[in-house]
Amino acid sequence: MSQRTLLVVEDDAALRETIVYNLRREGYLVLSAPDGVTALEVARQQPPALVLLDLMLPRLDGLDVCRQLRGRPETASVPILMLTARGEESDIVVGLEMGADDYVTKPFSWNELRARVRALLRRGELPLSGQHDDPEPGQPGSHIMTAGDISIDEDRREVFRNDQPIELPARLFDLLTYMVRNRGTVLTRDRLLEHVWGYEYDGDNRTVDVYVRWLREKLEVDPANPQLILTVRGVGYRFKG
Repeated sequence: MSQRTLLVVEDDAALRETIVYNLRREGYLVLSAPDGVTALEVARQQPPALVLLDLMLPRLDGLDVCRQLRGRPETASVPILMLTARGEESDIVVGLEMGADDYVTKPFSWNELRARVRALLRRGELPLSGQHDDPEPGQPGSHIMTAGDISIDEDRREVFRNDQPIELPARLFDLLTYMVRNRGTVLTRDRLLEHVWGYEYDGDNRTVDVYVRWLREKLEVDPANPQLILTVRGVGYRFKG
């Protein structure tokens, strides 16, 4: 699999061609597809290093494409960046739950899209959890963090509350571990973007808010009245646990 082969799935021909043109100028080999069925066939023939996937597609929508890509061994770990015109947070979270790694909301700037692509490609080059012989939980060398009744095994990328497992997608796990490591510190959205997402972006950082609300849904007893992840109005967030 080429580390620089990207697949752009977008039914708007003008937007698709613009994205492809700009990515090729960055030196990537770029494949494209106008619908979900074609996208799956292209990905089967030449598994890409990253998929830029529109949610609203003809023939097969982006959520189904995402689910099927995650179900295939050759594309199960390929980063997926959603391109969505939907403003509803619930639609975005559904895509992330299906296995997408990040999203951008249309209209987006080229600088923002380029930053997201670079960050996801860097992340895709990192060794996957479980590729090395990790120590057993609680043994020397095992990295266990606790926050109240929550325990985090960094080596196994597992989270438990009162010994009950909590399933977290990769980005939520990274967000949680960073917040816990810096508990008590007020973390700005820009700092979280830089250290958790891996890029700096001088613009709309609403992405952080979406993920924080999603993480609260996973962790908080009452997400509407959070006790672990507190909002510092006008600044960012602070992990209290």
